[in-house]
Amino acid sequence: MSKNNSEISTDGLTFLEDGEVLYNDLYLLSETDEKGIVEYASDSFLKIANLHRDELLGQPHNVVRHQDMPRAAFKSLWDDVQSKGFWTGYVKNARKGGGYYWVYATVLRSVDKNGKTKYVSIRVKPSREDIKKAQELYATLD
Repeated sequence: MSKNNSEISTDGLTFLEDGEVLYNDLYLLSETDEKGIVEYASDSFLKIANLHRDELLGQPHNVVRHQDMPRAAFKSLWDDVQSKGFWTGYVKNARKGGGYYWVYATVLRSVDKNGKTKYVSIRVKPSREDIKKAQELYATLD
């Protein structure tokens, strides 16, 4: 059986009827190059996204973008990362095979000594109240 066909553990995940996946005590980490291509993904990120490492590495990070996320939210993310070097906010991500999960994300821009830019994203589980507020806000955006 190939690695892509093997099941990913769902230990510690809760699946709701509407497709939302809840998780506790997980930090979802990833790193991309300057073009948003994933170079690193933590095991917890792979687990919640329902992806194997070889399915994500080398792919654009937006492979987990959920269709409900307004473009304006990502414009804000990139504008802030470029001008301030960081962004924080709420993101609804899609899981491979269906379903979704919410994260409270911090994205940091990093430039190494050779001038190469990378982006590091650290994500944690947001509160239900914060998710509700994000949903209300995102419903007003394009």
